[in-house]
Amino acid sequence: MPEAMATEEKVVTSAQEAVQTVEIKDLWSEVVTVWNHGFMGIDVGKILSALVIFAIFLLLRGALTKYFLHYLRSWTQKSGNDVDDKIIEAIIPPIRFIPIVMGVFFAAQALQLEGVLAVFVGQVVRSMIAFTIFWALHRSLDPIRRISRKLEKVLTKAMMDWVFKALKTLVMFIGGAVILEIWGIAIGPLLAGLGLFGAAVALGAQDLFKNLIGGLTVIIEKRFHAGEWIKVEGVVEGVVEEIGFRSTKIRRFDKAPVHVPNSDLSDAVVTNFSRMTHRRIYWKIGVTYSTSQDQLRLIRQEIEDYLTNNEEFAQPPEVSTFVRLDSFNDSSIDFMIYCFTKTTDWGEWLRIKEDFALVIKEIVEVKAGTGFAFPSQSIYVESLPDGSAPENFVPPAGKAA
Repeated sequence: MPEAMATEEKVVTSAQEAVQTVEIKDLWSEVVTVWNHGFMGIDVGKILSALVIFAIFLLLRGALTKYFLHYLRSWTQKSGNDVDDKIIEAIIPPIRFIPIVMGVFFAAQALQLEGVLAVFVGQVVRSMIAFTIFWALHRSLDPIRRISRKLEKVLTKAMMDWVFKALKTLVMFIGGAVILEIWGIAIGPLLAGLGLFGAAVALGAQDLFKNLIGGLTVIIEKRFHAGEWIKVEGVVEGVVEEIGFRSTKIRRFDKAPVHVPNSDLSDAVVTNFSRMTHRRIYWKIGVTYSTSQDQLRLIRQEIEDYLTNNEEFAQPPEVSTFVRLDSFNDSSIDFMIYCFTKTTDWGEWLRIKEDFALVIKEIVEVKAGTGFAFPSQSIYVESLPDGSAPENFVPPAGKAA
């Protein structure tokens, strides 16, 4: 009996071990199945390899871009100008995006995708490449704009701003069209539809186009530029800050911004004070009627000599300068003073005008010994009533107070 029981126990143990072996094999088979199937039929090992590859490119992003930028800078330094240097500085962000594109590309290669998923990832990679290229082009327009200042003499600064804004918009449009084409979206029918939509919008956007044409008129005729002091009759007076597609931003002297539609500017009377060659002083000063002829001549001559010998005033024939006895007013003899300063700066002009006023006061009151007139009236009595002097008034007799 003991031997039979021992034999039975061995059989049971062997059976249990066999069952455990089968269970382990089944479990391992499940693990292998999960590993091979992975995510959407992609081997987990390939997914891990792809993640590792992408992570390596992210880690090496700084070193790769640094080495690549160092090579580009050393290459551009040989050109002898700073144009390409500024362009390289502008496209640093797109360059730093290149390792990410490379990481996605090589990670996709490690996945060994097939079918629809392979097509999708390929389109993503091509879209990222197109995005990087047009992003770099868009950013490179800024340094090109800054180094093309010589063209401002021909096209003006505002026109150059418009041109480069249009170029940026065009680059963005073409980049978007390329990406849409990558995803199989035909751009031709889309443009046709946008054309019909644009025609419908144009009917309700006539003011927008009027303002656009008005802005082009202002820029082409070079009526004013940003930074100039202008006055639009009946609208605003201030300094031009920006000439936009639809309106022009003018900041008044109280620092309040005013946006004037370009169509109004193209038709309105605009005075550009910043383009004055000189600033004018036009005064009329009156002296008393008791001033003699010699005093009048002395005043005129002294003022004229001051204007002639002062370097801050422009001289004929460049400008007109007059100091003349002008008129006999109700209570004064008037001089007209008409002259121009060389400076057009308002603060400097005020200082010159103040000095001139003090000199005139000294000439009239000290050198000529006369005075300035002020509004007054004189009453003349031609005769007194016939007879004797007026009778004395005698108060009536009364009690003393």
